[in-house]
Amino acid sequence: MTLQPLPTEIVMLGLGAVLLLLQLFLQSVSATLELGAAYKAGPRDDQRELRGVFAGRAERAFRNLLETFPLFAALALALVVTGRNGGLGAFAAEIWIVARVIYVALYFIQIPFARSLVWFVSIFALVAMLVRLFQ
Repeated sequence: MTLQPLPTEIVMLGLGAVLLLLQLFLQSVSATLELGAAYKAGPRDDQRELRGVFAGRAERAFRNLLETFPLFAALALALVVTGRNGGLGAFAAEIWIVARVIYVALYFIQIPFARSLVWFVSIFALVAMLVRLFQ
């Protein structure tokens, strides 16, 4: 039995899951370092706010990823299931992953307007995947 290569969209979905896990880890560790292990292990009844720059940025970057990851996953799977994978959809999935990685880096180094520009690129990539789905 010969294994077929995975469609690009599925590979990008896997990389997206890795990115999500890495950002979750970064957010969790930075919040634990700031708020303390006892607080994070407890019930967190007294809601505390992250005040540190690093932990705050890690939290916001992670929440931003969570806003678009479900749509990316749905589109990647829909393209493969419908047989419309490859071409524009695959290229757009690759762009989305690259943009999301750059977005995280830009969140931490804070280059004015660059992060927003990269976010728009990632949204444009999702739109391109959607266009390919309906072609």
